Amino acid sequence: MKNASEIGERVSGPAELDRSAGFLPAVAGASRRAPLWATLVGTFFGVGRMRPGPGTWASATTVVLWGGLAYGLEPPLRTPFAIGLAALVTLVGIPAATLVARGFGTKDPQFVVIDEVAGQLVALIAVPLAWKSFLAGFILFRVFDILKPPPVRQLEAIPEGAGIVLDDVAAGLYALVVMHLLLHFGVLT
Repeated sequence: MKNASEIGERVSGPAELDRSAGFLPAVAGASRRAPLWATLVGTFFGVGRMRPGPGTWASATTVVLWGGLAYGLEPPLRTPFAIGLAALVTLVGIPAATLVARGFGTKDPQFVVIDEVAGQLVALIAVPLAWKSFLAGFILFRVFDILKPPPVRQLEAIPEGAGIVLDDVAAGLYALVVMHLLLHFGVLT
């Protein structure tokens, strides 16, 4: 095995290659950076750098972008498109979050917000295009993302990007269920 200095990586101490992924594992104090594509995706093109509350900014941006996109789609295409987009963001977000977390040497960098984008998209699946529905979906997702009811919090223990993203997808599923119950019982009309 080669240590970090033998392969040209700068880390705070010797480390061995992670054979499963071909990367150095995240090490406290690591100074290497993530690839540009992963940083752009992970930060949702810089939204994750907004303060305060980068996750809230990412959720709000997602609602606005989805609303604009959904209005341009034919009604029968909206739900399948929302499902496909949420799946795509999740599938691309997991490796991006992994690379950014490894590159910055931290388990879950606060500026990685692609997980909020994925979860917020899930919360908006098959939701009517109305400001009340968008606001309720936004609030419900943020509440479940912050409270992390079981098993959402347990999903954070999954290693790397999967743990970063999947807990927010689960929070989005909670929000989706509550949203559709509110719609079903006429609370949101």
